[in-house]
Amino acid sequence: MWCRGIRGATTVEENTREAILEGTSELLKLMISYNDLEEDQIAAVTFTTTTDLNAEYPAVAARQLGWTDAALLCGHEMDVPCGLKKVIRILLLVNTEKSSKEMKHVYIKEAMKLRPDNAGPAYAGLDQ
Repeated sequence: MWCRGIRGATTVEENTREAILEGTSELLKLMISYNDLEEDQIAAVTFTTTTDLNAEYPAVAARQLGWTDAALLCGHEMDVPCGLKKVIRILLLVNTEKSSKEMKHVYIKEAMKLRPDNAGPAYAGLDQ
């Protein structure tokens, strides 16, 4: 068994508690689904937002999904002037027997611009 990282990102329309929780929850569910993960495989999760999102901690969405045993941490991304705005990023650390190459990273909505190579299947209408 190995600890592997799975990356994901999404964008939200506004800096509200509801938008942050809804966007984070949607992304978490897709990341879990695409990687066929069980909750007990999740070792830790790091959530970051761009500095224009501060109405709620994204980790609250994970707790609302019942993730009570995983270590969760929130922070802000660097405030790069030309960077994409209203972005939520997630790094899942999971215990798995899969290789790093088998991990499916998930970029949806405007965040597909960040990693077009990972955007294809992530938002093609699956699990929506």
